[in-house]
Amino acid sequence: MSAKVVVTGDALTIDDVVDVARGRRTARLDDSVAGRMAAARAVVEEAVAENRVMYGITTGFGALANTRIAPGDLAAMQLALIRSHAAGVGDPLNDDVVRALLLLRARTLAVGISGVRVDLPERLLLFLERGLVPVVPEQGSVGASGDLAQLAHLALPLVGEGRLRRLGAGDAWGVPASELLDAEGIEPLVLQPKEGLSLINGTEPMQARLALSIDQARLLIKAADLACAMSLDGLLGTDRAFDARVIDIRPHVGQLQVADNLRRLLAGSGLLASHRHDFEHAVQDSYSLRCAPQVHGAVRDVLAYATSVLTVELGSVVDNPVIVPKPDGDGYEVMSTGNFHGEPLAFAGDMLAIALSELASISERRTDRMLDPAFSRGLPPFLAPAAGTNSGYMLAQYTAASLVSENKVLSHPSSVDTIPTSGNQEDHVSMGWTSMRKLRDVVRNVRNVLTVELVCAAQAIDLRADLAQPSPAVAAAHSLLREQVPAMNVDREVAPQLHAVDKMLAELVAAAEGVAGPLA
Repeated sequence: MSAKVVVTGDALTIDDVVDVARGRRTARLDDSVAGRMAAARAVVEEAVAENRVMYGITTGFGALANTRIAPGDLAAMQLALIRSHAAGVGDPLNDDVVRALLLLRARTLAVGISGVRVDLPERLLLFLERGLVPVVPEQGSVGASGDLAQLAHLALPLVGEGRLRRLGAGDAWGVPASELLDAEGIEPLVLQPKEGLSLINGTEPMQARLALSIDQARLLIKAADLACAMSLDGLLGTDRAFDARVIDIRPHVGQLQVADNLRRLLAGSGLLASHRHDFEHAVQDSYSLRCAPQVHGAVRDVLAYATSVLTVELGSVVDNPVIVPKPDGDGYEVMSTGNFHGEPLAFAGDMLAIALSELASISERRTDRMLDPAFSRGLPPFLAPAAGTNSGYMLAQYTAASLVSENKVLSHPSSVDTIPTSGNQEDHVSMGWTSMRKLRDVVRNVRNVLTVELVCAAQAIDLRADLAQPSPAVAAAHSLLREQVPAMNVDREVAPQLHAVDKMLAELVAAAEGVAGPLA
């Protein structure tokens, strides 16, 4: 395992989050954090001692904000808060999402304006270090005061309640947290005023899911360009529409990047050269081929936007209330904030789901062209050399079509919806957590649709072998793919072929980049 992520309270990167989530790195708290947190904690302790009215510290929560709490009940109120808010349902979140949550919540508290003890981020990171994963049900957030239910389930094991599992454990529901804490020799925390509230207010679950989806999308946009290049070779397409002279007159950043990728991926293609002056073939391709820079490029632009939103969020404080300096610099004050509202993330998640869905949509159209003899420029029906006796990849296109249609439903934006909660105190919510859950499913579907295209494009290239060879970059990916998935001259089960290519998607992109250079 490489060097640890050092949590100082400063911004994390998406790569930091993904590395910790995937178990490639763990994290530790910087030695400076305790001092950084001390001033705000002192303000909370002073407020409690003086019995001042401060939301969530000496009052109830949400619609109960006007209810004063007796001094002797303040600590009990914090524990009651996380117990009552741990109301999630559905399957437990995967290990990678929960590991990201532990890191992200520790980072927020380490900023030092939440007013809690250093014990809290220390304990969250200790769970990471020991491979202890709180059991967090997936459903139950409206993305308003952040993802309250998920964060409450994350918090309960810190106090010895809720459920825990070991990293990679077969039973996703784990065991009572007290059992694993005893086995690890870890004493449960006893929460003090403000600490329960600071453990559950925030957007970290949305951040975690978005970070993991962005990481996958970075691969998918490259895989889409590679799949398009392979399909162009297999379909005897033309690269004329990618010429810089026509691309540069509409200079969207993503469009410029994709056109450059395609030019390099297709450089030296014998298949493209074989019909370069054949007007029957090479005058103008269908939109799914010719407009790849415009469509794939627009997806890249949306991904860049979502990345920028998350980058800001990974350096933000999403707790409420917070302890900030007074305007005159003379001491601190406790202020309520709406920074926990998930709308920026909800928009980013919805937009990215819509954009990635289009990546699958245009991919499926290219696949269909390779299978349909009316449009495939001489390829056999469904890429089956003995069509009729064999059905070739007919049903692979069905699979892609079904996933594209499913994405149309999943791409309906969650962020246009809202529903009041907490006695109408929280009267506008983001539904950002739903955005992230749908985005995860879209990402998985897009990956599978691209896998179908790659398998079919490889078959199309094989069927052109007597005519000419593909570009060197395409040939490198094709050769690697064929090591795991032989050509299908006689029908055999298709699902294992798709599964094998799915597992090697990053390797296929790397093989092409080894010839064409890094793809944008």
